[in-house]
Amino acid sequence: MHLDVQDLRDFYYRTQLGRVAQRAIRDQLVRMWPAASGLTVAGFGFAVPLLRPWLADARRVIGLMPGQQGVMPWPAGMPNVSVLCEEHAWPISTGFVDRLVLMHGLETSDQPPAVLEEAHRVLGPGGRAVFVVPNRSGLWARRDGTPFGYGRPYSGTQLEAQLRLHGFTPERSVTVLHAPPSQAPFWLRTADLWERMGRRLPWLSGGVLMVEATKQVYAPTRGGLKAVVTRPLKVLEGVRGTPAPEPALNPRQSRERAAPPEGNFPR
Repeated sequence: MHLDVQDLRDFYYRTQLGRVAQRAIRDQLVRMWPAASGLTVAGFGFAVPLLRPWLADARRVIGLMPGQQGVMPWPAGMPNVSVLCEEHAWPISTGFVDRLVLMHGLETSDQPPAVLEEAHRVLGPGGRAVFVVPNRSGLWARRDGTPFGYGRPYSGTQLEAQLRLHGFTPERSVTVLHAPPSQAPFWLRTADLWERMGRRLPWLSGGVLMVEATKQVYAPTRGGLKAVVTRPLKVLEGVRGTPAPEPALNPRQSRERAAPPEGNFPR
């Protein structure tokens, strides 16, 4: 089930732990996508805290919020870019999005396959998507004091299998939020240190899993190759004295050549 948009807003914008989590995930996303000038960037679920770095340079920024969660105007003090939508019907044209972020939209959904199908539909050729979900082996999924303690947590293998099933190619995955989900001043002050350590120590599991994937695009198929080449290239004729091969005979010519000439039948 989806969390209420007011609870999500209060956590990310009104608690110190939420601001720490927002900064850690957003910084990692910026490292994945250092530039998005002239691109269309969209987020589904409650991904708007991650989209602010692209408000100035992107061609368009869209915040999609599911109806079960509710919607809030965003960003504050600027023209609104957030919109209420259904999980299985996003108000975006097919192939319109260049960069897509999903946070608090997949693990809490009642219809995860429908969410992934819509994500695949709106993403354009060459587009990239990042899926932000609770890490099954992390501490944040085991505590319901944060939004990552709700819904279905994923392991990297589980999430990548689901992405492949719906037409995505996973490119890379990382974990963030390596400090425990605690409001204690010590953990809040040292959160940046834990994030730097987590990037250098692959075995140190973070509370949130981020998987970047691209959309699989298949080459269009033709009706089939012609059985006969009408004008073959004769590039090998005369090589080392080899005579040029004769073209194959059609069935009528084959029968005429096989038949004996008239008037020579034995009596």
